Amino acid sequence: MNVNLKTTTASHPLDPLSLQELALASSILKREKNLHDKCRFPYLHLAEPDKQEVLAHVPGQSFSRRAFALVLDKLTGNTFEALVDLNSQTLVHWQPLDIDTQGHAPIMIEEFDLCVEAVQNDPAWRAAVKRRGLTDADIENVQIDPWSFGYFGDEDRYRGKRLMRGVAFYRDKLTDNGYAHPIEGLVAIIDLNKGEVIELLDDGRLTPIPKATINYDSASLGQPRDGLKPLHITQPEGVSFSVDDWKVSWQNWEFRVGFTPREGLVLHQLGYRDSGVVRPILYRASVTDMGVPYSDNALNHYWKCAFDGGEYGLGRLANQLELGCDCLGAIRYFDVPSVNDQGEPFVMKNAICMHEEDYGTLWKHYEFRTGVFEMRRSRRLVISFFCTVANYDYGFFWYLYQDGTIELEAKLTGIIQTAALAPGQRPASGGGMVTPEFYGPTHQHFFSARLHMMVDGEHNSVTETNFQSRPQGEGNTWGNVFDSVTTTFTHELEAAREANGQTGRFWKIINPNIKNAVGNHPGYKLMAEHNPVMLAQPDSSFGRRAGFASKHLWVTPYAPNERYGSGDYPNQHRGDGLPVYTQNNREILNQDLVVWHTFGHTHICKPEDFPVMPVEYVGFKLKPNNFFNGNPAMDLPASRDHASVQDGQPASCCKHNA
Repeated sequence: MNVNLKTTTASHPLDPLSLQELALASSILKREKNLHDKCRFPYLHLAEPDKQEVLAHVPGQSFSRRAFALVLDKLTGNTFEALVDLNSQTLVHWQPLDIDTQGHAPIMIEEFDLCVEAVQNDPAWRAAVKRRGLTDADIENVQIDPWSFGYFGDEDRYRGKRLMRGVAFYRDKLTDNGYAHPIEGLVAIIDLNKGEVIELLDDGRLTPIPKATINYDSASLGQPRDGLKPLHITQPEGVSFSVDDWKVSWQNWEFRVGFTPREGLVLHQLGYRDSGVVRPILYRASVTDMGVPYSDNALNHYWKCAFDGGEYGLGRLANQLELGCDCLGAIRYFDVPSVNDQGEPFVMKNAICMHEEDYGTLWKHYEFRTGVFEMRRSRRLVISFFCTVANYDYGFFWYLYQDGTIELEAKLTGIIQTAALAPGQRPASGGGMVTPEFYGPTHQHFFSARLHMMVDGEHNSVTETNFQSRPQGEGNTWGNVFDSVTTTFTHELEAAREANGQTGRFWKIINPNIKNAVGNHPGYKLMAEHNPVMLAQPDSSFGRRAGFASKHLWVTPYAPNERYGSGDYPNQHRGDGLPVYTQNNREILNQDLVVWHTFGHTHICKPEDFPVMPVEYVGFKLKPNNFFNGNPAMDLPASRDHASVQDGQPASCCKHNA
């Protein structure tokens, strides 16, 4: 296949690959390695150039343009990492992946369908569900949930095999909510390269399949509640941001939008314009993976610890967002060029949503002595995407505020995994009852955010501050004084830390080479929420594979090959990522630093979570701390919303009635 294209249409080294570039990279790989029609592309995306090249880039000048690909040969099971130079149109790197030590390629979309087909056609599985009371006609409507296989120091019979597990749910008809009808005690193990079930695990309990229909489609929900009036969000004069290809400018903020199959949304080169100069804060920010370990001994659940980024791909599973539903107001969507499993390019429409939101009061004071009253409303820029990973839906929302605050919020919704119960039975492993017939296994969600910091320059340090009471006596006559104790981390292992609300612990990323007007180093404060850590035992399969979730904070010196909190290929891997990266205990004082923050949620299921759970919010903030010489939002204009009404009358002026 010959492709005659311009070398690149990109305007910046970090621009995602275009459809033309993706087609070119795919054609070069197929030509140079003579790839047959059973070869697949779990990954094909921009190979981000060296950081120094990016920082030195001058608009209008040429730059390197490379594509990274992961190629899976379905006939042999062999997997290869490839690097294609799009400027010279050559293959510059082709390296086999040792799947036994490095892990397997992430599971592809076509393999979800293959898993379902393999299970439903397996004679032993069909016989097992018939023993549970289903007929051949019923089986056609059974829902199969494909799950990553995990790693348990598996027997030799699994060595080299590309595997998934399949669990089943009954549906009366195709559109039913299958999670209301879990089929318990039955797990199929599928060889994805062979396309067949190689083992069937059946505990023989024959737990009754729950019968109650609990659907969530509009027709099943019946008459909606009354009295909800329309709420319109309008910007009749247009938006306050500007977009130039993948570069965004808004309210002193500047950054570039990126997107990868594994991480989804990426923010590049995030900085704030202060006194006419853009001051860098973050070079790159993303969520590199998720770990979802389950706390249950049952056959259907004990092995569940999904890595939704590394095993499936948050970006590959992104939703096409709908105007007026997913996103309200004056919306700017970004379409993302991508490839399917065959390496054929297509456009992910409306994958990223960007808009402005009102966020209440930003600052306000009423001086009763003088009658001076001033207040400003807060506005934030929202950059977001949503993905669906089987039963769960996850939204990732980056917020930029006018006072220099950065926030990441993950929204967890969708449908919980369920497990059937015998009449009168309660879950043995402490899961939460949802209906009298089934429960939801208790589990945790952990997100690994990677923050390549660049606070006022490339050399940063990280400090930890704790508060403690001062003993009463000299210097604390009245017993009211407390102290803050700050430590600067020098090496990786001392910076592997957990949050502590009792001591008010916080971490700050500073530039130790600069001092501000009051003699302090400019910095950004990492504000962790009251997050859990992983509760699985450290030496367990989950503890080894999701080791990033054992700490809230990790700090590493920047290394281009250390990209993901769970390692490059967690699929069927024994464990990699941050615990491995930090083993050498490298120096992190005044270095080019990556700050990793783990945040998450422990979920004990309840009736209110079904049939679809209301959104659970988790996240963190980065707030300026000695970064500015004063409140950077003091220059906001006073404004009022003339569309606001009281008793039918519009707003007239912004004043306080004493």
